[in-house]
Amino acid sequence: MLAGELYNAADPELGAMRGKAHELCRRYNALPESAADEREAIMRELVPQIGQDSEILGPVFFDYGVFTSFGDRVFANFNFTVLDVCPVTIGDDVMIGPNVSLMTPLHPLRFQERNMRRAADGSLFDYEYGAPITIGSGCWLAAGVTVTGGVTIGEGSVIGAGSVVTHDIPAHSLAFGTPCKVIRPITESDAMDLPHRVPER
Repeated sequence: MLAGELYNAADPELGAMRGKAHELCRRYNALPESAADEREAIMRELVPQIGQDSEILGPVFFDYGVFTSFGDRVFANFNFTVLDVCPVTIGDDVMIGPNVSLMTPLHPLRFQERNMRRAADGSLFDYEYGAPITIGSGCWLAAGVTVTGGVTIGEGSVIGAGSVVTHDIPAHSLAFGTPCKVIRPITESDAMDLPHRVPER
């Protein structure tokens, strides 16, 4: 599965892993934000590879969690969905708006390969595959962005609200649309005169 090859999505081991992740999501989403220590403990069990000072608001939805990694100082707003049948890698200082979805799974285009089929034991299953997603450090994914499998978004890029990202986006780009397209580079001319300017890393 992680190699992007066809796999049986009904495999019992995978089913158990998804079940655990979904239960951890349910528990996380049910807790008030004031239960910070308990929420952090659940999130670190759900996503063991999470950096320092990262904040993930609820509700969240992960397929596995263990195949996603967050850098430091990542912020994800409400309704963050990650279907991580392949690795999802998120760098440092990434901002993720509400209703953002990172979708690594893929399905065969022909229904003959995509349809459910019956195993020898009588259970139903289908063949799926996936492709990884990488979000570079310093990116901002605005509200309602969907990123599909196989996409890399280069560091420092901004993806406009409601975009569907189906192809790689180069670093330091402003991009939006469905499908998402690069509009222009982000340059020093976009700098704002902040009252408390933070030194660049």
